Amino acid sequence: MKVNLFILVLVIFFFAAVGFPGCPAPDAACAQTPEMGDGQVTGDGQWGRGDRLWAMGDGKSQDPVHAESPSAGEDVPARKDMKPSGRSQDAFQDEYKDEGQDYDDEPFADERVTIADPIEPFNRLMHRFNDRLYFWLLKPVAEGYKEAVPEPARISVKNFYYHLLFPIRFVNCVLQADLTGAGSEAGRFAINTVWGVGGLLDPSSNQGIELPKQNTDFGQTLGMYGVGHGFYIVWPFLGPSSPRDSVDIAGEYVLDPLSYFTPWYTSLGKRPLKMINNASLSLGDYEAVIEAAIDPYIAIRNGYIQYRMKEVQARRAKSLFFRNRKNAAPEAADPPPAN
Repeated sequence: MKVNLFILVLVIFFFAAVGFPGCPAPDAACAQTPEMGDGQVTGDGQWGRGDRLWAMGDGKSQDPVHAESPSAGEDVPARKDMKPSGRSQDAFQDEYKDEGQDYDDEPFADERVTIADPIEPFNRLMHRFNDRLYFWLLKPVAEGYKEAVPEPARISVKNFYYHLLFPIRFVNCVLQADLTGAGSEAGRFAINTVWGVGGLLDPSSNQGIELPKQNTDFGQTLGMYGVGHGFYIVWPFLGPSSPRDSVDIAGEYVLDPLSYFTPWYTSLGKRPLKMINNASLSLGDYEAVIEAAIDPYIAIRNGYIQYRMKEVQARRAKSLFFRNRKNAAPEAADPPPAN
């Protein structure tokens, strides 16, 4: 037994010295297919797994490396002189090669605007107040109102409030030199007053008539005349605004027919009912915005200024006087916000 074991050890040492059959030189043919562990990267930027290669990025199995290995007798370091296959040396470079891309060429990139926010602490406080007011008071009341009042009735209430603000839209269409819009508003008011039961219905939007709504205000009019926002401000109960757009609060009071009801306190219930009714028709919209935002305050601020800019641009395109004038960019001229 000891003799047999001694002979086996001699045989192993012999083949270790002269090489195993089929592999005459350890530094030649055997070097042809270097052993690679899982996840080891070869010289041409491919991932090796056993004797197969997985191409970077496409996940397709390639031919065995024996087809591309250097011939017997070649020095393995000569692979450094081989021409790179063009694949990325970094496993993640191809996948994220657009990280350093310049996004200035994206559509609408030149239309991004900012607004100064010098009173951000106050604005954040008012934003938090309005947020709590919505979740603790307005939303529960609106949900109960929604259960008690059918949707057609709530839409009629919304139509009625919209109908009452006809003077604001008509005056602003005239100030913006949008005669088509002014005519459309006058036609809508006449039709909805007579056939829409005082504005509760909206027959002027039915097929065959289809007079478009003119959602405009004094803030848009001032923007068309080159007045900038100034700075961002959040009003309690009213929400995002700016000094320019706050002018619309006074304009609505002057031109709203309900403002002239006597005694004066009879019109105080108008805004709360309007807020509750509108909230009942849009439950979930505010929640979707704040849930998708890292900082809801910043998201609402940026969304507000972008939305107002688009509105001014849309009104300018309808104006006989302003449509051919280049935008003086008062919206973007305001200093950038602190954040």
